[in-house]
Amino acid sequence: MWQAELMKINNLWHALLLLMLVACAQAQRTPTISYITQEQIKDIGGTVEFDCSVQYAKEYNVLFLKTDSDPVFLSTGSTLVIKDSRFSLRYDPNSSTYKLQIKDIQETDAGTYTCQVVISTVHKVSANVKLSVRRPPVISDNSTQSIVASEGSEVQMECYASGYPTPTITWRRENNAILPTDSATYVGNILRIKSVKKEDRGTYYCVADNGVSKGDRRNINVEVEFAPVITVPRPRLGQALQYDMDLECHIEAYPPPAIVWTKDDIQLANNQHYTISHFATADEYTDSTLRVITIEKRQYGDYVCKATNRFGDAEARVNLFETIIPVCPPACGQAYYGGAEHIAASASSLALLGIVLAVLYSR
Repeated sequence: MWQAELMKINNLWHALLLLMLVACAQAQRTPTISYITQEQIKDIGGTVEFDCSVQYAKEYNVLFLKTDSDPVFLSTGSTLVIKDSRFSLRYDPNSSTYKLQIKDIQETDAGTYTCQVVISTVHKVSANVKLSVRRPPVISDNSTQSIVASEGSEVQMECYASGYPTPTITWRRENNAILPTDSATYVGNILRIKSVKKEDRGTYYCVADNGVSKGDRRNINVEVEFAPVITVPRPRLGQALQYDMDLECHIEAYPPPAIVWTKDDIQLANNQHYTISHFATADEYTDSTLRVITIEKRQYGDYVCKATNRFGDAEARVNLFETIIPVCPPACGQAYYGGAEHIAASASSLALLGIVLAVLYSR
């Protein structure tokens, strides 16, 4: 009988010991974070919620922090620390989950958020979640703004932009002209021209786009320095004695060149025999006109239009020869060719000349 009682007492003792061991083991369990929200990507003005579930942490402080270069404490336990009406905190005791919510998201809210259980001064359990905020592209100030390069040199244009997602940089030319890469567009931060030509000058567009807003664009002006190139629209011109004639040459050069006209190696100047005028149609284009006034015999022959800048020089010849019939204009006093006004003026001049001759001969 006493042996049965002793067996019961022994069993009770073992059960009690087991319960004590379990309770001790539970009391010594290290707190853990069983769940943290995955990375979030949100628009400006949106709402985000971070969930952090903890185990065995009833006796410990659970914190939320924004852990960038300068950490900011947001909450401790179920109490919100930050004084910002956009932030709120809830605790669900059934799942031991802390829920941090941010409304009206701003660009500055982007960063890493940390849920942390403080066990001791040297022991902490942490889990991180990253918040990315979509931002429209903004082209950086360190991007190329303009370039002046010598013909034949290498040109490098750079374009960088901030924004999220990371913007794509696309290059275009004005009027969708073909790029030096032999395509209408080029994708990349750096556009290189290994040996720039004068035909490469003009406006280039750097376009940054990431699908947020309409993107950003910068105009980059490329100016190419090159030696003069001269074209002559009419290399031979005829005019009668005692009439005027305009000799023309078109110059393409950058920087703008010094332009002179010569005859028989003598530089011409504005006087009673000649008038020289230059008209710049663009930075690289200049039209030069030499008017030979009241032509004399000695003024027939070859004239040279010469242009010079620091990259070189060029010249072209215009031959002026004698004709019997005056050529209009400028013989008829008109400043252009082929118009109705020119025809009327020519006809009236000839008619007047015929009347004068008829009166003289009738006497």
